[in-house]
Amino acid sequence: MRPRSLAALLVTVLVAVLHRCFLVLEMFLWSRPLGLKTFRNTPEKAQRTRVLAANQGLYNGFLAARIVAGLLLEQPVLVTFSLLCVVVAGSYGAFSVNRRIFFIQALPAIPTLGLRAV
Repeated sequence: MRPRSLAALLVTVLVAVLHRCFLVLEMFLWSRPLGLKTFRNTPEKAQRTRVLAANQGLYNGFLAARIVAGLLLEQPVLVTFSLLCVVVAGSYGAFSVNRRIFFIQALPAIPTLGLRAV
């Protein structure tokens, strides 16, 4: 495996792992101390929004699963499409909720797409 290919694989896996972590945080830890601290929530707000957060976490899990499936099935188009979905989701989250979302969710996928393109 070429060094650039290895780098592309590693950062692609990193993006998938990040989204798996988002799944855990949003689905299972949303109203726990780590989730409250991570998302700067109050217990009251977390309780009111927990179902929405769980749904969001599930979608992040689907993004991670599609990336992993694309890698395991050796389907680069699926991986690229999934990474583009990550960029769109992170950009929309930044626009609609908080700019930090872009840097945490979308930004890691952008250079990943670049590495995969060469």
